[in-house]
Amino acid sequence: MDGQRLQVFWNQEVKSLLAVYKQFETLLPNPHTAGAEHRGEDGRYVETLVRSYLQKYLPKDLEVLTGFILRPAVKLGENDRSRSKEQDLHTTQLDIIIYDSGTYPVFQRMVDTVIVPPEGVVAVLSVKKTLRDAEIIAECNALLEGSKACRCDENNLESRRRGPFLALVATASDLADKQEPKEKRLFDKLEAVYGSDSVFDDMIGFIGDLSAWHVFKTRPPLRLTPTNSFARYMYVELDDDELHQGFQFLLSGILSVYYDKTRGGVKRPGYTAFAAKPAKEIGRIAFSSLR
Repeated sequence: MDGQRLQVFWNQEVKSLLAVYKQFETLLPNPHTAGAEHRGEDGRYVETLVRSYLQKYLPKDLEVLTGFILRPAVKLGENDRSRSKEQDLHTTQLDIIIYDSGTYPVFQRMVDTVIVPPEGVVAVLSVKKTLRDAEIIAECNALLEGSKACRCDENNLESRRRGPFLALVATASDLADKQEPKEKRLFDKLEAVYGSDSVFDDMIGFIGDLSAWHVFKTRPPLRLTPTNSFARYMYVELDDDELHQGFQFLLSGILSVYYDKTRGGVKRPGYTAFAAKPAKEIGRIAFSSLR
């Protein structure tokens, strides 16, 4: 099987990403523990680093941003009032939002920090410098709420657009209990977040330490039956020449949503809201044709 050039290429890129972070640690070392001295800046640096590497390889219309998703309860498209009985809602701050800004507008932007409507969200990622046991359930729940906020056609199950790709990515990991296999602990936490009534797209697609291992979710067949309606989570440990797999999985997950046929039809987002205020007609002028 070929593709060796790409595997080597992506492996070099992942090693480059990890090496750039090591330079940060070298220049600003913590005198007492591993990592850089300024823990908050340490995490932000890794987040910025992952964002910059993703932006290099995604289509021009996709921006790698940070911020919030705002789902306003307003009219959609031509005259879709399906959200009229809802309330405006917004997510917590999300580390990475992959957004189709070539097609959809933004509510507010301050450099790379944005507030965006849900229609253009292609992926949501949480980023950690070091992934720890205690963080996994909270991060999965934050991604779950982000995915739910992005359901733009709640009332039409048959034609509902595919939801955003969800991932929790780190450049290192420290999972506490060494007596139990890592993969079992990870899956136990996923079972604690998701139940049998979950929506497949709301379930996280990737959890991984780019330097060592990852867990990914496989898509089920298009024709669902009682025997295949479940999310299969797979675990992989990586050798030094296999580090390309995690980063490639992130790119594949993002692009698979971006190019999914259910997202092909552009739908005007909920972007404006008019108050119910009476208007007075001031006159009429005839025209010959509509278009």
